[in-house]
Amino acid sequence: MITCREVADYLMQYLDRELPELERREFERHLEVCPPCVRYLESYQRTVALAKDAFVDRRENIPEALVEAILNARKRR
Repeated sequence: MITCREVADYLMQYLDRELPELERREFERHLEVCPPCVRYLESYQRTVALAKDAFVDRRENIPEALVEAILNARKRR
């Protein structure tokens, strides 16, 4: 059985589905008996999702009038 340290080492490969079959089974077997590693995995997945969301281009959702008002206010300074 793999250790908690190895779970951390294999985490990215596991999530990217690049972990070889044998290691993947051992990884999942460890998760079945180790709640702290399950919490770590869930926390890591949430962090990745939040990071991806933080870099989504949201410019298409900004009203043009708001952009113009901001630019005009900056010009008046």
